[in-house]
Amino acid sequence: MSMLYLIPGIALGLVLGANDGASIFGPLVAVGSIKRRTAVLISSLFVILGAIFGGREGIKTLNTLTTLDQYQISIAILSAAITVILMISLKAPASVSQAVVGSLIGIGLIFGPENVRWFVLLKIILVWVFTPLLASFLAFVVYRILAVIFRHLRSIYVQDLLLRYASFIAVCYSAYSLGANNVANVAGSFVEMGLDPFLAQLVGGVCIGFGVLIFSKRMTFVIGKSIILLDHFSSLVASISMATNVFIFSLVGVPISATQSTVGAVIGAGMSRGERLSSRKTKVRIVLGLTLTPCVGGIISVFLYLVLRGG
Repeated sequence: MSMLYLIPGIALGLVLGANDGASIFGPLVAVGSIKRRTAVLISSLFVILGAIFGGREGIKTLNTLTTLDQYQISIAILSAAITVILMISLKAPASVSQAVVGSLIGIGLIFGPENVRWFVLLKIILVWVFTPLLASFLAFVVYRILAVIFRHLRSIYVQDLLLRYASFIAVCYSAYSLGANNVANVAGSFVEMGLDPFLAQLVGGVCIGFGVLIFSKRMTFVIGKSIILLDHFSSLVASISMATNVFIFSLVGVPISATQSTVGAVIGAGMSRGERLSSRKTKVRIVLGLTLTPCVGGIISVFLYLVLRGG
């Protein structure tokens, strides 16, 4: 195995951390429930733990999607990284999972539709459609449950204390869930190239953790503030709901969009308290970011592969 084939996966891990760090702690940091520096440090650690202990099932799913070889997979992973960087530069919420799948499918179709396992793709797409809906539903349910608990706490001091500690735990939970679910996007290519699965999950988790630690600032407040107005309580609801949604699908073994989960959870939590989306521009940006990502990934992967092959 050439070490050059690992570079696109490492790059994607950093990009994934930069993009999805906002999904972990964006709502809580935006309202001041937890300091960004604290959230980043905690998230970097728990992403790695999630990748190590919960990431194997998702790797199995992605590695059965196409019949590409090492070189083709490397080009697809690099294309996915470029796609997400493009979306981050536009401050548009993007799905790394969708970018990876779109890029793999793009190169697979160059060699004919038989190189794509369509049943696996259908399963992934159905989960994508269901992801934000389930996240919104979970936010609605969690909001109602926690509201009952907080109504029975008469002391404002106790409420504030509970919110503070619960926010800390929610960040740990969200980061662990992200690592468990999304490390497949990075480590799947490592396993295909012959790396031991445990080592692949560890390296993938470390790459994502570094991405969160170093590059996640740009997207934090896009997710945290520009979608819908939240307070300390509803931001906690959104974080718990997002983490639960992502964790459920990590058990199923389907890498999903943490961004979609967060957007759905934030909207569900905000609407539970009677808020509306911040602006029409925000709605358009969210829809475009989450629907165009796989298409852009596919186009970039085809273009990049044909250019490199021609050279």
